Amino acid sequence: MIQTLLANRRHVLAGAVALAAATPLAARAQTMLDATTLGVSADTGQDQTAAMQAALEQAAQAGQTLRLPGGVIEVHSLSLPGNLVVEGVPGRTELSLSADGTGIAIDERLSVILRDIGFSGGTKGLSISASGDITLERCHFRGAEIGIDIVDAGVTVRDCRFTELDDAAIHAMNSRGLLISGNRIDHCGNAGIRIWRSENGADGSIVTNNRIANIDWRGGGNGQNGNGVNVFWADEVIVSDNHFADCAFSAIRLNSTNNTQVSGNICLRSGEVAIFSEFAFSGSIIANNIVDGAAQGISITNLDNGGQLAVCSGNIVRNITPSSAVNPDTSPVGIFAEAQTAITGNTVQNVPGLAIAAGYGSFLQNVLISGNVISTSITGIGVSVVDGAGPVHIGGNSIVGAAHAVVGLAWDEVVETDLVANGTRYANVSFD
Repeated sequence: MIQTLLANRRHVLAGAVALAAATPLAARAQTMLDATTLGVSADTGQDQTAAMQAALEQAAQAGQTLRLPGGVIEVHSLSLPGNLVVEGVPGRTELSLSADGTGIAIDERLSVILRDIGFSGGTKGLSISASGDITLERCHFRGAEIGIDIVDAGVTVRDCRFTELDDAAIHAMNSRGLLISGNRIDHCGNAGIRIWRSENGADGSIVTNNRIANIDWRGGGNGQNGNGVNVFWADEVIVSDNHFADCAFSAIRLNSTNNTQVSGNICLRSGEVAIFSEFAFSGSIIANNIVDGAAQGISITNLDNGGQLAVCSGNIVRNITPSSAVNPDTSPVGIFAEAQTAITGNTVQNVPGLAIAAGYGSFLQNVLISGNVISTSITGIGVSVVDGAGPVHIGGNSIVGAAHAVVGLAWDEVVETDLVANGTRYANVSFD
């Protein structure tokens, strides 16, 4: 009797396990909608816009995930509804936008997820405006002017690939807090990622764990193009733990931002300033980054425009080039700052100029240079000592292999070759 009960119990448990295993598969089948059953075909060379639009609408209304076939699906325009999930075949599904098309757009929608879909051709691979809770995962963008154009939207872009874009991979204006993570971006004409606003304001975007390389400056200019990440008038942005290589101007360029954090990035072979905090910025933290190869390492500048308040700490800056091919006005400096800035705990090596510099003429106010390690540079530290220059405090730095340890500057000219010995002549400079 006991053996019979145990046997029956084993049969019940086995049946329960089988049912539990089968239920997710059945549920998944019920929630998937095959686009080919709705007339969407790939690799035909024929316009699939009408069938695709109808399939998108049906999937959204039914609450089902739309599964696209592998291959190239030709469309000239699409308007994606909200409450939608669309999945392609990884590495195979591509939406190709015809030259005369109006684009693929998400406008005034909520809750859209796109996975494993390629976008090619057209002016913009995908336009997202006035929308929220939009997620792109493992998508591929190429052969357009801009990969993703975002206006007034909250978007997550994760593990996507961007290449061969005439202007930028991602251009975002007035965002609602983007998360841009784990993407590969290369061979873009003017920019990797732009986080811009039409006026200063809270943005809260996070750009992290991306690989960005080979960013050109086809649009010309003296810094508005050629940047891996460009943050303009957007406050409270985090740029962290990214890998940058071969950006024509800057790996990271902050312009008139507030409370921005740049940390843990690797920046290789930048054509001008590798990490730039410029114009009317306030509250920049630039910490624990590696800069290897640039015409200037880190610049925290433009007190004349109100730029002030920063921490520059724990960075490695090395192998600064004698000049910049894209901006001949750039001088070889490892780290430069002008106002209300602590330059502490950095390691600077191999600079054919000033390893660390504070101030330009009278544009200098309350800078601390402390605890830095400097080697193999022409000059260790340079400080502006002209009339009107504000206070600088220097202490606890280790400087070896420099022709001059600490010098006084009048604009571009060295006027004091041994500022440590003769510091009492200059009221704005103090030492430990």
